[in-house]
Amino acid sequence: QVQLVESGGGLVQAGGSLRLSCAASGRGRTFSSYAMGWFRQAPGKEREFVAGISWSGRNEYYADSVKGRFTISRDNAKNTVYLHMNSLKPEDTAVYYCAAGTNYYYTTTAALWDYWGQGTQVTVSS
Repeated sequence: QVQLVESGGGLVQAGGSLRLSCAASGRGRTFSSYAMGWFRQAPGKEREFVAGISWSGRNEYYADSVKGRFTISRDNAKNTVYLHMNSLKPEDTAVYYCAAGTNYYYTTTAALWDYWGQGTQVTVSS
C-alpha cells in the first residue's frame, strides 16, 4: 500500500504562481519505481489529467491546457513529486490530486492509476 499526501494548495491571484507537493510513504514498490501524476477536478466536471512523470524523472507529459505553464518534477531521494504552476488562470481552480501507479506516466485515464491522495484545493481569483 502507498499513501500520498498533497500540500501547497491555496488562494492565488490570476497570473501568480504556486507549487504543490506530494509526499509518498508505505511498503511495496519503492517510490522510484512508480510513475507519478497530477489530476484536477473542478465542481461539476470530471477528474482530468494535468501532468505525468516517469519513474526516472526523465520523461514528462502535460495536458494541452497547462503545457508551457506547469512543470512536474520528482525527487526520488525524498519520495516527493512536485507541480510548479505559473501564470495561473481562474480556470485552473480545482482540487488537485496526486496519483501513483505502475502504468505509464502519460496515462490520462484516472481509473488506470493505482494510488491517490486526498487532494488539495487551488483557487485562482480574477
